Amino acid sequence: MRDSDHPSNHGQSRSGSGFNRRDFLKGSSVGVAATAIAAAAHDAAAQEKGAAKGVVAAKPTTLKLEINGKSQTVTVEPRVTLLDVLRNDLNLTGAKEVCTTTNCGACTVIIDGKAALACAKLAIECVGKKITTVEGLGTGKEVDDVVKCFVKHDATQCGYCTPGFVVATRAFIDAHPGAKLDEIRKGLGGNICRCGTYDGVAHAALECAAAKKGGK
Repeated sequence: MRDSDHPSNHGQSRSGSGFNRRDFLKGSSVGVAATAIAAAAHDAAAQEKGAAKGVVAAKPTTLKLEINGKSQTVTVEPRVTLLDVLRNDLNLTGAKEVCTTTNCGACTVIIDGKAALACAKLAIECVGKKITTVEGLGTGKEVDDVVKCFVKHDATQCGYCTPGFVVATRAFIDAHPGAKLDEIRKGLGGNICRCGTYDGVAHAALECAAAKKGGK
């Protein structure tokens, strides 16, 4: 039998270096272990350095928010969005969570007079600001003229996008009284209606815009 055919030589390179698979695996294991130890040491050092600078993990914080003219107090983590606070903590479910990518406008609210997406705002960012949701556009039997016009022009179908459209329309008309149809369509372009009620929405907004310009 040739030396190269002996079982003890299986796995050796032809160069006769004696390096086999077992040696390779042993070496790899040592390398992985060394890397893990180094990473753990680095993380521990980073945590110690952070603690020395007073950096701590985010914890629930008590916030006071002004929503629909009322002061609301919630305790949430800094990472929580305004939309989650509205829906989960305050039971104000008019603003809808639909796309989660700031593309549909279903979660539109008014912050300090301007339309904003509640899903793109952290609750903690909104402290000290005036927030209006669709629930704030009317009290009891009295509702905002935008709502009345939406009903008149049949600007709803499934209704899921309607609250966001109503709020966006109110903010746009307040900023642009007397706006023309093309201006309205462009101004409300950030809101999507999957049922395709755009014509009804546009004409509802047009009537409200004309009334706003006339001081009604």
